[in-house]
Amino acid sequence: MAKVTLVFAVLLAILGLVSYFGTGSRYPTALIPLWFGLALGLFGFLAISPNESRRKLFMHINVTIALIGLIGSAWRALSSYGAARSQGVAPNHIALAAQGAMAGLMLIYVLACIKSFVDARRARAQ
Repeated sequence: MAKVTLVFAVLLAILGLVSYFGTGSRYPTALIPLWFGLALGLFGFLAISPNESRRKLFMHINVTIALIGLIGSAWRALSSYGAARSQGVAPNHIALAAQGAMAGLMLIYVLACIKSFVDARRARAQ
């Protein structure tokens, strides 16, 4: 699962860079997926270990980071969309797409981690 984490880290970094440069480099908050990708990448790299307790620790840190990213990006996407609609203006579609993509990536990653944790627990129980 640590190698899967590195894939998601790269995807988030690409999403952050594309959304930042897609907005004309005017909004530094567009780099938020990049920072989450760097955090996942760091702890994903540390999770590549033959030591089971070390691997478990860093994967639990990763899923916590991803859960925070999922909640934050989904909340931000919904609230910014709602705020724009209530003011009668069109929402920033690039920001909305980036927030939605980050929420989607984080959701997939969290679900994959949960499945991996459940599978590991079942394997230990047998």
